[in-house]
Amino acid sequence: MNAKDTIRNTIDMSSMVVDSYLKDLSDADLLVRPVSGMNHMAWQLGHLIGAERHFVELISPGTSPALPADFVEGHGRDKFTEDDPAKFYSVAKYQELWGAQRQATLALLDSLSDADLDRTDSEKFPPFAPTVGALLNMVGVHPLMHAGQFVAVRRHLGKPVSI
Repeated sequence: MNAKDTIRNTIDMSSMVVDSYLKDLSDADLLVRPVSGMNHMAWQLGHLIGAERHFVELISPGTSPALPADFVEGHGRDKFTEDDPAKFYSVAKYQELWGAQRQATLALLDSLSDADLDRTDSEKFPPFAPTVGALLNMVGVHPLMHAGQFVAVRRHLGKPVSI
């Protein structure tokens, strides 16, 4: 197994976790906040899609699919308290956008050499992910950071939490 295989495995694992947690949820379920102050899943999904797109665009501008107008702004850090269902998307739409971005991310990974993974750009890349490889690994790890909140929603709804 090489670095690209490891990164792909992490990305695929996070896809499996997120997809498993979404498979039986309704659109209304995405707006549930089982604990006061907790982000609902709709906001989190938009945040994850937008963040992944941002990381990929830092590496290779123009390789990600377009998002709906105001998507990133609507899922920005200042919007996590928003509860109006009209300002969010359906489960199916989030899955569509997530899948399209994941395809673009994996296509980018496939196009890179091992040497490309070591490339840095201190002006663009965040300190927590200073190389192309670290940014792509973060794409896989980031959704798992949110999965615990997804489990809290699923428990609140009486849904199974195992994958």
